[in-house]
Amino acid sequence: MSAENSVEYTLKQAVQQLQESGSDSPSLDAAVLLCHALDKPRSFLLTWPDKILDGAQLDQFDALLQRRIIGEPVAYITGEREFWSLPLKVSPSTLIPRPDTERLVEIALDKAVDIQGDILDLGTGTGAIALALASELPHRQVTGIDLKEDAQQLAQSNATSLNLNNTQFLAGSWFDPLASGTKFALIVSNPPYIEKEDPHLVQGDVRFEPLSALVADEKGLADIRHIATQARVFLEDSGWLMFEHGFEQGKPVRELLQSLGYEQVATYKDYGDNDRVTIGQYLSLK
Repeated sequence: MSAENSVEYTLKQAVQQLQESGSDSPSLDAAVLLCHALDKPRSFLLTWPDKILDGAQLDQFDALLQRRIIGEPVAYITGEREFWSLPLKVSPSTLIPRPDTERLVEIALDKAVDIQGDILDLGTGTGAIALALASELPHRQVTGIDLKEDAQQLAQSNATSLNLNNTQFLAGSWFDPLASGTKFALIVSNPPYIEKEDPHLVQGDVRFEPLSALVADEKGLADIRHIATQARVFLEDSGWLMFEHGFEQGKPVRELLQSLGYEQVATYKDYGDNDRVTIGQYLSLK
């Protein structure tokens, strides 16, 4: 039986509290928060389960735990989230990068093989998508744009921490910060795409994320429509546009891109087998 105030006992008690609060990953949440409080790697918890924690360590961990119990996302509590194996700083001004968004990165990388030119990430947030692409394509220039200056600064900070020098991050509304005549081989975006009345907005981690990065008019399609319309001016000939979107939006996004003259329009599934990414190629010289 583990001693009271040991690592093992403290974790066990925390997991129980998180289970009762409704966390869907109580063991992981408890471990991540305790590691953060102790400034130790996960291996420490396994190597030293009998280590006795002092009062200050217990108080700090409990403060973090209480924030998680009321539903605050672990990534906001720790200020960190891994995406594409890259450690990223996060803040409440940006969406938390999610694993399903890595599908957008995979598809973008697949298309980037066959076309030369720069890459643009719209609504970049933490810079997750842009930085993942920049890490895999070191000889390509990747630009990220976000409406919020604090998000742009966070993305730039992440780029600096990761030493990804083939990136730049700008603040402004969608294409506004770009000079006339700027062209990209690939434009990617994870824009707001949730309807205002969607019940998921009051559930789970989403409750704590910025609504401006989540919600769009026209049944969630307004920003996708705006980007797809304007992107035609900024895509190189045969360039690709691709979006992450809601699991029920594959068909309307395909129809939208086709109506705007995009070709080879297709929708890809995420890791949960839901429609998640739709792409289209624009032939500007046809």
